[in-house]
Amino acid sequence: MMTGLKTGLLLLASSGVTVVTSFAPTASSFVSLLAREKIHHRMMSSVSIPTSLRACEFDYALIFDCDGVIIETEELHRLAYNAAFKAADVQVNGEPVEWSVEYYDILQNTVGGGKPKMFFHFRETLKSFPEGIVTEEDQQKLIDGLQENKTNLYKQLVSEKAVPRPGVIELMDEALADPKIAVGVCSASTKAAVTKVLDVTLGEERRKKLNVCLLGDDVSKLKPDPLIYSTAAERLSIDPSKCVVVEDSIVGLKAAKGAGMKCLITYTKSTESEDFYGQGADAKVPELGSRSVDLESIFGPMRASGTEDVDILVGKKD
Repeated sequence: MMTGLKTGLLLLASSGVTVVTSFAPTASSFVSLLAREKIHHRMMSSVSIPTSLRACEFDYALIFDCDGVIIETEELHRLAYNAAFKAADVQVNGEPVEWSVEYYDILQNTVGGGKPKMFFHFRETLKSFPEGIVTEEDQQKLIDGLQENKTNLYKQLVSEKAVPRPGVIELMDEALADPKIAVGVCSASTKAAVTKVLDVTLGEERRKKLNVCLLGDDVSKLKPDPLIYSTAAERLSIDPSKCVVVEDSIVGLKAAKGAGMKCLITYTKSTESEDFYGQGADAKVPELGSRSVDLESIFGPMRASGTEDVDILVGKKD
């Protein structure tokens, strides 16, 4: 049972993040509060991430996912979700909502995007929403509010703990220096969250050099749907077969292959046991840096043969 939405100070001791939250004492009042916050949410969603205008005709594209690829963020996301649930005193059938490491691993390999993850949890796993959240409108407002608070918590965690994965910056810089290769980022996360990650890990100057940056706010369907990647190819005016995506999960792999692109997997501890080759991955490595992954090992075979129907990362992939 949802006993009330607490007023007070939440100290996320495990992460060092202090969050001040003030809520009304009923679930219905909480939903009303979230409705008032939607104006700010919409304003944030409408802010676009600047991209460069490198005026040239590209032969190929290298597109990075963000979470788990540029930075290993899944544990930060999980901590932020749990902090948001706790701050809002979210309970179902008398039990506080909290995602374990094992359960979050399942979620990230099943559902793309934060709001879809929460809807999946309440509708498919628990098959119930908190008491007082009955209509679809109330459910949407609850999820919107939780996601907004989670994003703010996540941004704080990123500011303190974000470090790029080995080899990512080097590969991205090499691609940005090649006038025939477009470089982009496609992530199911929100614009506010990804912008923070990119600014902290890549730096604002490098981020602004990206040729395309599509996020969860920019498309109507999230991964594993291929829309975000097919949209990126359209904006770059590049045939999908000439695009190589760097992903870390089955959800992202399905999106990339569904768009007709090659996919290089750089797996994490939470995804290393997945059958990536069985799902169509073109290559997989534990870290880009550990295998000295460079442009030549990715695009060299395509350039040499004049066709995209070739193996990549020969001699470097698992």
